[in-house]
Amino acid sequence: MSKIEELADRVERLLLRHEELRRTNALLEAQLAGVTQERDQLRSRLNAARSRIDALLERLPAEAAAPNASEGKA
Repeated sequence: MSKIEELADRVERLLLRHEELRRTNALLEAQLAGVTQERDQLRSRLNAARSRIDALLERLPAEAAAPNASEGKA
């Protein structure tokens, strides 16, 4: 009878551990979703900033964009 009780205890501990791992996994999945969303937002902001910088660079005169280009040839 003790073997059956030991087995039942082990099964009970395994079930508890399984439930604990399921909760941990759910928390990690939620955390991953949040971090992924944050990353995507940051990428979007970075791309928008790059576009604004590119637009500003295009508005600069060619001489102002490369001020040392003519000095290097002298």
